[in-house]
Amino acid sequence: METLDAVERASGKLAAAAVAAMDEQFAWFGRMPADQRASVLLVAQNGVAGFTAWLKDPREALRLTTDTFRGAPRDLSRWISLRQTVEMVRVSLQVFEDLVPDLAENDAERAVLSEAVLRYGREVAFASAMSYASAAEARGAWDARLEALVVDGIVRGDAEESLLSRAAALGWDPASEATVLVGNPPSDDPPTVLYEVRSRAARVGRPVLLGVQGSRLVVVLAGPAEDAVDLEVLAKMAAAFGDGAVVAGPTVSSIAEAHRSSADALSGLRAVVAWPEAPRPVRSADLLPERALAGDPEAEWQLIEGVAKPLEEAGGALQETVEAYLATGGVLETCARQLFVHPNTVRYRLRKAAELTGRNAGDPRDALVLRVALAVGRLSRSRGLW
Repeated sequence: METLDAVERASGKLAAAAVAAMDEQFAWFGRMPADQRASVLLVAQNGVAGFTAWLKDPREALRLTTDTFRGAPRDLSRWISLRQTVEMVRVSLQVFEDLVPDLAENDAERAVLSEAVLRYGREVAFASAMSYASAAEARGAWDARLEALVVDGIVRGDAEESLLSRAAALGWDPASEATVLVGNPPSDDPPTVLYEVRSRAARVGRPVLLGVQGSRLVVVLAGPAEDAVDLEVLAKMAAAFGDGAVVAGPTVSSIAEAHRSSADALSGLRAVVAWPEAPRPVRSADLLPERALAGDPEAEWQLIEGVAKPLEEAGGALQETVEAYLATGGVLETCARQLFVHPNTVRYRLRKAAELTGRNAGDPRDALVLRVALAVGRLSRSRGLW
């Protein structure tokens, strides 16, 4: 009993000695704010008090050590990493091993105290690990909610500073290019979706933000996605989606512009059903005819600006040749006879049209784009919008 009383009376001295040893051995400990250093001292004092209570009733060890860490300020783990915590526990136990046995009344109790310090140290180590594991789980849950808010803001078209700051808090580089991909999630289980997308992103070495919104999965992929190598990256990321089409919006200069990529990708996802043979993934720009037929004004504008206007501004002969070639089913000689020109003239004009629009009238898919673009252009002019 006298030994227990001596240990209890020495709790303040033991805690102070432990903190002093930390200050002496760890340079980072001296740089901590005063309130955080006081918190460490409080934890050490509670630890000594818990040790005394544990000596009286070892069955309460786990509860007592857990209560010791629960009593610490919540933000203490933000200042002290798990590695630093292990170092402090090690130093504290070394101090206890050196000082506590001297408080024993006789040699027999000294041996008991020495063994008790070792056993209690094991409990403290497990309690500290549990404390940081819980903090990590809470942090992960908060990051998931924050990520969902960022993706939702991108889909809704928010360009506020709050969206940028939230993305930066998740480790996203604000200056990085961004491409939005949309499709079906691979599973109804959120952890499975998270694993599939993040594992694919890790393999291609690209940061991602993702969110599941009902029956669709939205992924914001960092980095360029324009040349052949980048298109392979998109194809690998598409493997993380479930069955069905995957649509990639245009690559934009930063996450602040990601709402444009998102809007085009979602428009393409609604319209891709009209193109059963669409590749996976398919670019939203390759779905302009289907999107225009579905009533997307942005797709109509892109068709006018990228196809109809350049053909009209190049001169009537160029547009007339393209229309005649499409009307004759792509038969060069028939088109030439209809226009009263040589077939080589038709070839030359079609080549010029392809240079202006990026669309080859001899390709079935490009022919559809040209047909719809010219039709949209006429409708726009008839309504006085162009």
